[in-house]
Amino acid sequence: MKASAFLYPWDVVGDPDAAARLAALGVQQVTLASAYHSTRALTPRHPGRRIVTAEHAAVLYPPGAARWAGRALRPYAQSWVAGDDPFAEAAEALAAAGLQVHSWVVLAHNSRLGAEHPDTSVVNAYGDRYPWAPCIARPDVHAYLVDLAAEAAVRPGTAGTELESCGWYGFAHLHAHDKTSGVTLGDAAQYLMSLCFCDDCRAGYASVGLDAGELRAAVRRALEPAWSGAGAGERGWAAVEALLGAGLADATLRWRGQVAGRLQEAAVAAVRGAAAGPDFQVLLHADPAPHRTGANAGTDPAHIMATADGVVLPCTGGDAAREAVLGPFAGRPGVLAANFNVVSGMGGSPGTLERDAAHAASLGAEELRLYHAGLASGPDLDAVTKALSAVRGG
Repeated sequence: MKASAFLYPWDVVGDPDAAARLAALGVQQVTLASAYHSTRALTPRHPGRRIVTAEHAAVLYPPGAARWAGRALRPYAQSWVAGDDPFAEAAEALAAAGLQVHSWVVLAHNSRLGAEHPDTSVVNAYGDRYPWAPCIARPDVHAYLVDLAAEAAVRPGTAGTELESCGWYGFAHLHAHDKTSGVTLGDAAQYLMSLCFCDDCRAGYASVGLDAGELRAAVRRALEPAWSGAGAGERGWAAVEALLGAGLADATLRWRGQVAGRLQEAAVAAVRGAAAGPDFQVLLHADPAPHRTGANAGTDPAHIMATADGVVLPCTGGDAAREAVLGPFAGRPGVLAANFNVVSGMGGSPGTLERDAAHAASLGAEELRLYHAGLASGPDLDAVTKALSAVRGG
């Protein structure tokens, strides 16, 4: 199985040994961030630093002046990695070590955008804005994300890209110092908390036969038991229908699916239009349940596999978790990449990677993604090296 490790440019820039160390893991590819959200990241092996604070979402290359001239929504430049083009510098070093480089592009996840342009954000049924979650139903947001995808994906030296958050973002998010776990919300309640009621979405609901005011009231009624302590930990689409009613629930999903599908189709087409040739690979970080929100955007498996070259699926967890995400895609043409967290301190399990990779392969996965080579400890990387050696031997 082809294996790729996720990496930030700051893991490589300023560290002359980083590329060779990555190649020694046994990976063939690096998925290198070119557009990323705010984060605070440890750099345990870098010779000159231990912490990088990316204060806001930004691109890690110089954004094109002509593309963004005169536009209110445009990518933000970074200031926390030395050099004019840290992505290009890192990509060149990795390629020199024999590693193929694919870009890693985070799209609908940008807290600074929401802070500076509040009208771009998702608005929940209570009127609260989610500044980290741009509403992809807005024409200006759609246009911005499509152009960002094309520019950030097709960087010099890249052979492909992975688009993260290419769909609806919602309630669940590690935002600053989150204080949201006092009430248990399953993914059904989180779906309701993620429904947007901005002007564009209100008009969208009307297009599928819904009255936005009545829908908003129904969402608030459905969530009331959670706030009174009765809990709303149910999971799955059937639970959404039970909370909201099947008719209302299905209509919201129909509208949101149309919006997400248009963004995904447009983003993939823009990337392909910017690429130098037909061999440039375009994958999406995805979830097979269309109602899911977040970094792994909810998708319709048949639609997304007909749109992109394949998907990257979250496979950390037990056998049942892998079966749930890989099963709906199995047998469809396109790349299935199983994404495993290999950072023990972040809930990963590098010690079981060999066994987990074999199970993923039995379900149809043909590539591995390892999150995250820059964040992992030395023992975690040793376990990855051992596992990948066994996978190649098998």
